[in-house]
Amino acid sequence: MTIKTIEAILPGVIYLSSSPEAAPFKTEGDPVAAGETVALVEVMKSFLPVEADAAGTFLGYSVESGANIEPGEAVCQIESAA
Repeated sequence: MTIKTIEAILPGVIYLSSSPEAAPFKTEGDPVAAGETVALVEVMKSFLPVEADAAGTFLGYSVESGANIEPGEAVCQIESAA
């Protein structure tokens, strides 16, 4: 098993759910598919998905929802077989 870190590719504000009332996209232990949205980054009033680059098991977020994030900053980690 390999631990993969999913990083932000754009600067902005990170959101871990689709709306303030919604549950987070993922919680620890959830399965994750490659290409699945795990967070959103708000950039100039546009919301862009942060997608998993591998399938595996979600290990947790490295950031708080609503925080400012920079490119290359860790968003979450996934345990992957690849």
